Amino acid sequence: MDGFKQEIVKALKKELKISEQEISDLMEMPSNPELGDYAFPCFRLAGVIKKAPNKIASELQEKVKAKNVVEVRAAGPYLNFFVDKKELAKATIEKILAEKKNFGRGSSSKKIVIEYPSPNTNKPLHLGHVRNMLLGKSVSRLLEFQGNKVIQVNLNNDRGVHICKAMLAYKLWGEGRKPEKKPDHFVGDFYVLYAKKAEEKPELEEEVQTMLRKWEKGDKETIELWKKISGWAKKGFEETYEKFGIKFEKTYNESEHYKEGKQIVKAAFKDGMLKKDKEGNIIAELKKKGLPDKVLLRKDGTSVYMTQDINLAKIKYKDFRMDRSIYVVGTEQILHFKQLLKIIDILKIKAGELYHLAYGMVYLPEGRMKSREGKVVDADDLVEGIIALAKDEVKKRHELKDGELDERAKQIGMGALNFFILKYDTPKDFIFNPEESIALEGETGPYIQYAHARICSVFKKHGKSPAKIDYEKLKEKEEIMLLKILGRFPHAAKEAAEQYKPQIVSRYLLELSQQFNEFYHQHQVLKAEDSLRDTRLALLEAVRQVIRNGLYLLSIDAPEEM
Repeated sequence: MDGFKQEIVKALKKELKISEQEISDLMEMPSNPELGDYAFPCFRLAGVIKKAPNKIASELQEKVKAKNVVEVRAAGPYLNFFVDKKELAKATIEKILAEKKNFGRGSSSKKIVIEYPSPNTNKPLHLGHVRNMLLGKSVSRLLEFQGNKVIQVNLNNDRGVHICKAMLAYKLWGEGRKPEKKPDHFVGDFYVLYAKKAEEKPELEEEVQTMLRKWEKGDKETIELWKKISGWAKKGFEETYEKFGIKFEKTYNESEHYKEGKQIVKAAFKDGMLKKDKEGNIIAELKKKGLPDKVLLRKDGTSVYMTQDINLAKIKYKDFRMDRSIYVVGTEQILHFKQLLKIIDILKIKAGELYHLAYGMVYLPEGRMKSREGKVVDADDLVEGIIALAKDEVKKRHELKDGELDERAKQIGMGALNFFILKYDTPKDFIFNPEESIALEGETGPYIQYAHARICSVFKKHGKSPAKIDYEKLKEKEEIMLLKILGRFPHAAKEAAEQYKPQIVSRYLLELSQQFNEFYHQHQVLKAEDSLRDTRLALLEAVRQVIRNGLYLLSIDAPEEM
């Protein structure tokens, strides 16, 4: 549809004293086909032309002539455009079938680094990390689809008090055991154990602080324990990343670069860029910039997260010379990243354009997760559970061999999980409901996958490619609506990438699948006369391709059978 829109914009520009971009931004696509394929509201022009919007629309009706527009009709303050439906069908379907998986791709050329999920190495990845990972992976695909060079990196937060808590618990009660389960789960058990023991023995908090100081001084026994605990956690993480199909070009470890962060802070203090507070901490003064002052180096010489983030921003830029650096981190860290951006600016560090992609909390039906109490849904358990639910659903409809059953259950289960997580606005909190996510009806991934599988079954029954295509045959309102929605895919993909919002693609795929199902319930395909049958098959092939393209952007498989 973009080509038709461009022609209308050009035609309007000849008659108006506003830019093509302004005209394009004002253009609408009516949901009711009786109101045209495009509509231009004339309210904005009233102040410029000094006439009522209704009058402006009426006058423009007689003047505007655009290629492939068969009628221009004024309706109150709106100017409605009706395009040639044969040309609409031909242009849309042929472009999709020619470009296939490249349909909707953009031509941007930026280099973008995206960092996620940045876990702490004291417990397994949980439901919150799942949202982080799915968001990071999908945004990476969205940006790549627009032509950008995307570099996915990870950060292990492998030092600090939280790590020492798991270390101390293992030292006191681990009895030298090796993991008898997935290693990050094994480490997480000791983190939870520490929290329980600390309630009984508050003096453990001082032991943890002592362990941290020993670690920073390089105490041999403490370092050996740390390597063991953090190594187990990292090994477990890698297994989880593999389940989600995630690979990083580079993984950073906080333990490897936090010292350089301290040196940057000390040098900046010496140069007068930073100050000391009354307690002797080195701080960044941010109050004049509308933010709280931030401690960067404690008076005892220990660093904070911000210290290493400053250095990591510098290291990433040195490694990749990127145009933009995206951090996928929860909304609870919004202030942290606002401060980081200001501090990077104060210290005049080259780091590219920094952006915090903040996402909201994920709750369970029974409430909020608490890692230290062990009340979490681990990512691995979640994947296992959702695939088990999918397997039960597949068994109700098919008798399959174990290997085929497992593969299909994985496709549907992971598709359900991805879609449910990604259909929500990024900063919004929501409740994850596994049973709801797996349903074949409603706003679910399996609903969209089923639309794709249904089209595949049509082609299996037909057994041959469409040969007698006559685009003039596509006249039904359900067909026209499908064509319009198909034509909007490039815009949806671009908008989702620009705003870092996969939910735009999610909503688009729901709309496309719903419209396909409405068409399929209303009209015959294989039993239609030859040329209509073949033309509708071409339409269905275009729908199938766009569903595939959209699901790819959400990291969801498009199974041919459900």
